[in-house]
Amino acid sequence: MKMKINMTGPVVLVLCLLLASASFAQPWRGWRGSGGWGMGTAYQRMFNPATVETVAGEILTIEKSIPMQGMTDGIHLQVKTENETIPVHLGPEWYIERLDMQFSEGDAIEVKGSRVIFEEKPAIIAAEIKKGEEILVLRNDTGVPVWSGMGMRMR
Repeated sequence: MKMKINMTGPVVLVLCLLLASASFAQPWRGWRGSGGWGMGTAYQRMFNPATVETVAGEILTIEKSIPMQGMTDGIHLQVKTENETIPVHLGPEWYIERLDMQFSEGDAIEVKGSRVIFEEKPAIIAAEIKKGEEILVLRNDTGVPVWSGMGMRMR
């Protein structure tokens, strides 16, 4: 009498083990959720509540750039105020581009944020942007960003 052996189970088990071992063999790349924009980074520590100020002006340009090594693209505005043209750092591209508030060149805005020295030049890391009657909150009063998942979305 011939016995019929079902090999489906063992074959599936071997394939699963091979796939699992291949995934564990990849080098660990750290936590990848924030793209370098999370809490505790050198960039995030630049926000200083003692240097928070409010400026008003017109958006000259909207730019993408990587603020520091290890970070993903961020959105920065060049804002012309009565006294100067200053870069305003909003936050990570992956967050800013999904917001309801959109920015265009020529928009009149009011920015509340921390004045810092970035790449040896003045800049503002924005906490809030006011455009018309809309207010976009990006960080709380201590600089914790709304995208960090720290439960600090509103002041």
